[in-house]
Amino acid sequence: MTGVVGPAMTAALPPHVRLLLLTDGKRISRVLHVVAELGVADELAGGPLTVAELAERTDAHADSLGRVLRVAAAFGVFTEEADGRYALNEVGSCLRSGLPGGQRDMVLYNGDEMLWRSYGQLMHTVRTGEPAFEAAYGHTFFEHLEQDPRAGALFDRAMTGMSRATARMLLDGYEFGQYGRIADVGGGRGLFLAELLARHPEARGTLVDRPSVVAEADKSFEEAGVADRVDVVPGDFFEELPTGADAYVLKAVLHDWDDDRAAAILGRVREALAGNPEGRLLICEFLVGPANEWDRGKLLDLDMLVRFGGRERSEQQWRALLATAGFELVNEPAAGRWAVLECRPVPAAR
Repeated sequence: MTGVVGPAMTAALPPHVRLLLLTDGKRISRVLHVVAELGVADELAGGPLTVAELAERTDAHADSLGRVLRVAAAFGVFTEEADGRYALNEVGSCLRSGLPGGQRDMVLYNGDEMLWRSYGQLMHTVRTGEPAFEAAYGHTFFEHLEQDPRAGALFDRAMTGMSRATARMLLDGYEFGQYGRIADVGGGRGLFLAELLARHPEARGTLVDRPSVVAEADKSFEEAGVADRVDVVPGDFFEELPTGADAYVLKAVLHDWDDDRAAAILGRVREALAGNPEGRLLICEFLVGPANEWDRGKLLDLDMLVRFGGRERSEQQWRALLATAGFELVNEPAAGRWAVLECRPVPAAR
């Protein structure tokens, strides 16, 4: 999925044009953010409209909106028809609100101030190693989400949409049903665990996350019809974890943290698996691909860096981190995409 887009698409252009094109990302991102915030795709759902009609419906300045739409169409987001009207296409349809699999919330998040202000301080991170977000705002990313309800709600919607998409991908690519009891550590409101259990009716689950988060998980399990097969355990993955699971899942958890803190979380899972040599740790993360090859994980890695000092990791980096916590990788996950890293505890005597 992720390998079919990116810089390789511009290979036929002269080198200096390719270089300048890379600097246009901020312009294109702002265009997408504007049309997403205005709800242009929703307005076009009923059929093509003129710029004047769209401006009236979105309370925008017609000439300015038309020039923004022209850029969006040039990048294939909408279709500019011969009579000057704009129409939805497959890409633009993904900007419709409330659409299963849609990307409007993620586009809004990627173009939001809390992200672009962080990237504006990227040099600070490169000079110091400190998260750019804290230099821009004076507090941590997660403190910001708590202090700003709008930002918190947007982040929650964007991550929920991403979680649903990645859940299907991960569940299609790995046989989770081989485990009788699965603990989802840091599993949020239980969306991933709910879908996993719905697919595997013989399995039981345990959800572990902060009390304020798991308090909202019942709805996910009830809607999936799996509430009778789940134990919800309020907790902290830096503290003691419940024992007795055959597999412990860490989905999109470890990339939030630097190696020392990630190793501490892994250590807690290792303790929970003590006495169960056949138990497994299942890490669900974006696996960074080889050098000089495009994959979106290399951009996501910068997001982790500037927001809170975390990182996306390559297979080599994962192996090194796992070794520090007494685990070893036993499968061969595909790089350049979301993957399940199956890990087993290494006997202490080894």
